[in-house]
Amino acid sequence: MNSAETLPPKRRPGLDPVTEILKNGRTIAVVGLSSKPFRPSRGVAEYMQSVGYRIVPVNPMETEILGEKAYERLEDIPFPVDIVNVFRRSEFVPDIVKSAIAIGARAIWMQEGVLHAEAAEMARQAGLQVVMDSCIMKEHVKRFRIGRP
Repeated sequence: MNSAETLPPKRRPGLDPVTEILKNGRTIAVVGLSSKPFRPSRGVAEYMQSVGYRIVPVNPMETEILGEKAYERLEDIPFPVDIVNVFRRSEFVPDIVKSAIAIGARAIWMQEGVLHAEAAEMARQAGLQVVMDSCIMKEHVKRFRIGRP
């Protein structure tokens, strides 16, 4: 069961919230992005980059991934971020949400298997759109049919 959950603060009637996030967001900070090619975070980020999104790696163990400078923390990114995509275990989500709020991100996207109801509510209360337990790449492919016949 997909428990993708979205409750945007101000939604245009008739527009799917996930589609709205994907259409309006162009810069994605990927928390937990790995330089290892076999890691899911790398494959997802490569795909999103290939379809026109700017990927911003957030990983204190890296200096550059996919041709982009890696940052230790969200707060270190010197430009606006639209979507914070989380590839970390659920127990790390509350601090990531606090950082996403602090930098003025518009959405927090927790990948498959990443769930934290209290952090999601904190994000919603701060005006962020929230997607939980869902793959951003799969949702993009489903809606925009990139790479499909």
